[in-house]
Amino acid sequence: MMNKGGTNENLEVALEHERLESLIGSMADGVIAVDDAFRVVLYNGAALNILDINGSIKGRRLGKYLNLYDKNGQVVEVDELIKSTKRATSNRDLLLHYTDGSRSNMYLSIAPVHLGYGEKGDKGYVILLRDITHEKSLEEERDEFISVVSHELRTPIAIAEGNISNAEFIIGREPNINPVVAEALKVAHEQVIFLAGMVNDLSTLSRAERGKLTLEIGSINPHELTTDLIQSYQEEAKAKGLALRGDIDPHLESITSSELYVREVLQNFITNSIKYTEKGSVVIGAKPKPDGVLFTVSDTGIGISKADQERVFDKFYRSEDYRLKGTSGTGLGLYVALKLARLIHAEVNLESVLNEGSTFTIFIPNMK
Repeated sequence: MMNKGGTNENLEVALEHERLESLIGSMADGVIAVDDAFRVVLYNGAALNILDINGSIKGRRLGKYLNLYDKNGQVVEVDELIKSTKRATSNRDLLLHYTDGSRSNMYLSIAPVHLGYGEKGDKGYVILLRDITHEKSLEEERDEFISVVSHELRTPIAIAEGNISNAEFIIGREPNINPVVAEALKVAHEQVIFLAGMVNDLSTLSRAERGKLTLEIGSINPHELTTDLIQSYQEEAKAKGLALRGDIDPHLESITSSELYVREVLQNFITNSIKYTEKGSVVIGAKPKPDGVLFTVSDTGIGISKADQERVFDKFYRSEDYRLKGTSGTGLGLYVALKLARLIHAEVNLESVLNEGSTFTIFIPNMK
């Protein structure tokens, strides 16, 4: 005869299980739980709708119904994908193919879990499915718009910049030119240069988002690259009264990677450091690491709050810090830099303390 305590405990577990099923059933996203053999243990109606299935899939292998392909059209083995998941992960670049030949863009999230209660529960996985075909369509339209606009703006911006430069040169040789005119041309030139930089960022962003960036791998001399960057930004730092110097390890050896992308990422870090440092120095460092080089850009600037550090690499993100009100920017630079870093399998990190400064680091591995 079962004791009263055991009966109450079983009832409690049953109620909890019922609540869980009710919660999952009410979700708009598809939810599927599988055991360690990738058989379906639990699912909701939204999952059946996404998979375009009418009957029950409980106890069936998920790979039989989830026909996934990557963005290159290659088959994704669902069992292997789930098996390789050691911690919660997500992917927005998968396509779900249906038996009638149609397909949908999928957001897929996989998380290892205990399917029972507590640590003694059987191990398994929870898969979250969402049809993002409409979102992807809007993203493609946006990327196409950015691509066209950035391309069309290049020529008029180049012409405007050239004409303003010529005008500045001419009036610079005239002793009786009104200083107001000279200042107006100077400001116009600065704004055109800013616009050119923004268009360049938009163009790089568009190519990165559309997977159009190409890698040109070659030998890089880290010492020469760092020295060249220091020389390139010396005047800009001097104009703000900043000391720009290097901290280069003498034992650096050549590495194999994309010099164009490495340079562009470092240029972004250096530009930011100079922009947000009012006094003190900016130091560009390079030192050898196993199978690569660690580059650093450190400054004594205003620093970045912990909240901003979590979002500083987000697209179009601009901090609300009152000290940045007078500075211009698109919020694209660091986002593009991170995109380029990932293409060359580099690791980017940021350490910062408010009112003390920031240090951006990027480890560039040898690309075989």
